[in-house]
Amino acid sequence: MKETNPAADPIGQNLIKLTSNVCFSVFVFSVLIFTVIAITYQPPDPWLESAPALTKLFTQTENATFKIDDTVAKTGEDLQTETARAVSPTADIKPITDEMIKKEEEEVSNMTLKSSGCEDLEVVNCSDPRVLITVEKFNLRLFKSIVFLDYQTPVHGSKQDECDVSWRFRNKKEKSWRKYRDFRRFKFAIGDNCSYKIVHAGGWHSGINARRMRIRVNSTRSGGKTPRVAPLVRDDEINDTIPSLGSETNFRKGKYLYYSRGGDYCKGMNQYMWSFLCGLGEAMYLNRTFVMDLSICLAGNYNPDGKDQEGKDFRFYFDFEHLKEEASIVEEGEFLRDWKKWDRSRKKKVPVKKVVTHKMTPMQLRKDKSTIIWRQFDGQEPENYWYRVCEGQAAKYIQRPWYALWKSKRLMNIVTDISGRMDWDFDAVHVIRGEKAQNKELWPHLDADTSPDALVAKLQGLIQPWRNLYIATNERFYNYFDKLRSHFKVHLIDDYKELWGNTSDWYNETTLLNNGRPVEFDGYMRVAVDTEVLYRGKTRVETFYNLTSDCKDGINTC
Repeated sequence: MKETNPAADPIGQNLIKLTSNVCFSVFVFSVLIFTVIAITYQPPDPWLESAPALTKLFTQTENATFKIDDTVAKTGEDLQTETARAVSPTADIKPITDEMIKKEEEEVSNMTLKSSGCEDLEVVNCSDPRVLITVEKFNLRLFKSIVFLDYQTPVHGSKQDECDVSWRFRNKKEKSWRKYRDFRRFKFAIGDNCSYKIVHAGGWHSGINARRMRIRVNSTRSGGKTPRVAPLVRDDEINDTIPSLGSETNFRKGKYLYYSRGGDYCKGMNQYMWSFLCGLGEAMYLNRTFVMDLSICLAGNYNPDGKDQEGKDFRFYFDFEHLKEEASIVEEGEFLRDWKKWDRSRKKKVPVKKVVTHKMTPMQLRKDKSTIIWRQFDGQEPENYWYRVCEGQAAKYIQRPWYALWKSKRLMNIVTDISGRMDWDFDAVHVIRGEKAQNKELWPHLDADTSPDALVAKLQGLIQPWRNLYIATNERFYNYFDKLRSHFKVHLIDDYKELWGNTSDWYNETTLLNNGRPVEFDGYMRVAVDTEVLYRGKTRVETFYNLTSDCKDGINTC
């Protein structure tokens, strides 16, 4: 019989107790750490969370500044609609559906029961409700990517069997509530059941009789000579007017946050947006009106000559009307005029708090009673960047209001025009070449993988033959893609130069906005339009995901 050592049991019991105590201590310590994290954790900005690529772009800095980037950063309307704070002015406008058309058709049918035969349809009456119903059914069946909002009563075209019809719509891939307008010419015939049928539909903006009349403003140069440009017009759905502060009393009652120009000026548009929204976010945190400089300096990497261009207007690139609706802002020039006027007319000057360093946090300014908090950025780079205000501890309190910043409606009108001319039925490919294709160290295969022959071979396996194919590219040689024309209906942005030429709505509207001086359709505008048309393609082919095995940010970064 095996003997047991009585001394072994206490040792085993002690070992078990020691192990239990260690495990329990680890458990308690883990709970403590988890509790601390839960209390101190600040969730990321939901606007950035909905666009991870944007977060990565804006948080990767080099030497406290941003990398040069000629791409177009996402703005508020690109982010997820469930986090959008903008209230749609078309929320009460229900999109036109099959059910709505069917109900409308039943109502019209009840009104025309007494009619016998087809004698009332021998001549097309464009004001007949059945004409509009026929167009609504036709459009809903043909344009699947469009949400139709409302129609105008059809008007006669150039012939007795033609009607011009206008409607407002938005694209399902655009997450903003902005409305666009199309007007087309339709040719009608009488169907077997004594109803209208469409035998031919015109293309984009073909129904010129249904186009809404616009206010035209003719300008003249000194000497009374008429300039050789198209008459200036306004888009009646754009309001770029600068808000006024009103009376001196209103100025004194207000609370303002004023950022003087810093090192961000003439940097890339991505850094401009990141910094601008930092200032606007601090103003919202402090419950103050943000003093805004509408003048932008476009960085040289967007321009063919590589030189920075000053004097660009914020409204060329971004939707000023939407910004005014979402944030309390005042234009810098008007603000300074009212400020000087007050100081000249009053013995007691406006209380001003000058802040000369970004290290004074928004939290420290929260209880300041001064009428104006004036942040001055006079130091050396990178200490004079606006976005430095929102770094560190301030990042837990300042939320950048991405929802307030949308792309310019004027640029989006061009995007809509290009997409509409292809009847919203096109595929798109993004072909990145330029400096990246020349840099064989970081992108060894890119040049060969985007050569004409390689593109033909690759795209034939991804795109159906003879489809409309829009190519968004930084390749400057227009004929570079000619080999693709034997397989697809190729479209490039340069095919649509008239949309910003001196007879275009864009040219007229921006000239009027720029005090009668013509505005250049610059590199950033070009890339913005190219990118937005690309997003609307039914099939989208990307350079670094489909065309080449190279990494987007260079070798070994995938």
